Amino acid sequence: MKNGLVILDSGPIFSLASVNRLEMLDSLFDKAVIPKAVWQEITFHQTTESYEIIERFLEKRVVEIEGFNELSFIMDYGDSEALILYRQLKADFLLIDDKKARSIAENSKINCIGTLGILIPARRRNFIKDLRPIFKGFLENKRYYSIGLLNEVLKTFDEELLND
Repeated sequence: MKNGLVILDSGPIFSLASVNRLEMLDSLFDKAVIPKAVWQEITFHQTTESYEIIERFLEKRVVEIEGFNELSFIMDYGDSEALILYRQLKADFLLIDDKKARSIAENSKINCIGTLGILIPARRRNFIKDLRPIFKGFLENKRYYSIGLLNEVLKTFDEELLND
């Protein structure tokens, strides 16, 4: 069973692309889209190592918001468009890792989920065999997650812990 419509923010896109796991979104959700501002953020540096993976997966999923972005005064432009697009499309989830933006979104009654929040059900549903290699990939690619938190997740699945 898939989980409806998800709006993607740049942080989780970069994290999942860095370990070549963007396609997992199609296994977990009926539809995944990104706001135009997030597309512009993630394609600005076309020389990033995972650019081709990102472009191939997302180029046909870009959606423009309607109207004025009234939230850009309090948060990053991409994050703010993601929140607006969530409301505009009546999405089921907003995939976002940025702490400040997520806090604002949750205070606005937006159903947020983070990168780890999609990896856990993916592991439970056997879309991925082991989380440890993915977590190691995050750290090697300078995707910043707490090793303590990653190890808590690994304990849940009886996987070997990461070294501090």
